[in-house]
Amino acid sequence: MSANNAMSVLSAIEFLMWAALGFCFWKKALYRRFPAMAVYLGLHAVAAPLFTGLLYLRLVLSKRTAFEVYYFSYWAVYLVSAILLFFICMEVFSNALEAVPGLKKLGTLAFRWAAIACIVLSLASVSYQHSGHGYIAQIANTVMRSASVMELCLLAFLALCMNALNISALDSAFGLSMGFGLLAANDFIQSLTSSIHTSLTAPWQFVYQSTILCVIGGWIAFFALPERVRKPVLLPASSLIFRWNEIATALGHSETQVALQTANSSLLSDVQQVADRIFAHRTESNESQP
Repeated sequence: MSANNAMSVLSAIEFLMWAALGFCFWKKALYRRFPAMAVYLGLHAVAAPLFTGLLYLRLVLSKRTAFEVYYFSYWAVYLVSAILLFFICMEVFSNALEAVPGLKKLGTLAFRWAAIACIVLSLASVSYQHSGHGYIAQIANTVMRSASVMELCLLAFLALCMNALNISALDSAFGLSMGFGLLAANDFIQSLTSSIHTSLTAPWQFVYQSTILCVIGGWIAFFALPERVRKPVLLPASSLIFRWNEIATALGHSETQVALQTANSSLLSDVQQVADRIFAHRTESNESQP
C-alpha cells in the first residue's frame, strides 16, 4: 500500500472514530454538561466528509478556484476548532469545581480573562505582512497554539488538585482534560517537526495521525464505561480551600450598606448636650413626685 493510500485509510478511520465518539457522548447525555464539546465533536464529524468532497471540486471547477475553496474551508474549521477548545477548557474547569461554588464562580471569571488575554496576545504576535492569504493560516495556528497551552495548564491543575477536589481518574472532566492534553502535546511536537518533514506522507505524519486515533479510541472506551458518581467533598473548617471558598462566595453578594461618618467635636458636643437635657428633665420629674 502506498503512503497516500495509507494516509487516506487513516483519515477514513478517524472520521468513523469521531462519529462513534459523538454517539457515545450523546448516549450518555454529556452534551448537557459539556455543550461546547458536543459542538466540537459535531464539527469534526462533519468536517471529514466535507473536506473529502471538496477535493473533487477540481473536476468541475478550475484548479485555482477549487484550491481557494478548500483552503478557506479548512482553515475556517481549524480556527473554529481552536476557539471551541477555549470553551471546552472552561467547561471542564467549571465542572471540576462543582463542589466549591465560590471558587468555581471566581475561578471561571479568572479563566475567562486568561483566555481573552491569550487570544489577544496571540493575535498581536501575528505578522500581517504575508503575501496572499498566508496570514489566515498563521492566525489559526497561533490561536490553536494558545488553546493548546490552556489545555496543558488545565491538565496540570486537575492532576495537582484532583485529590483535594475528590475527582476520580474516571471522571469525565479528567478524561477530557487528559485527552486534550495529549492532543496538545502531539500538536506541539508536530509543529516542531513540520519544518523538517514537510510532506504529508512523511513517517512522522503517520505517528501524528496514529496518536490522534489512539486518543479518540481512548475517549470511546472511556465514555463507554459507566461513570462513577462524584462523592461530595468534605473539608475541615481549618482547610485552606474551605476558607478561600467562603471568601469567594462572599465576594459579589450585596449586603445591607451602612453609611459611616467620622465623628467630630461638634457632633460629640451636640450629643452630650442632648444627653444632659434628658438627664436634667428626668431629675426634675423625680423631684416633683411626692
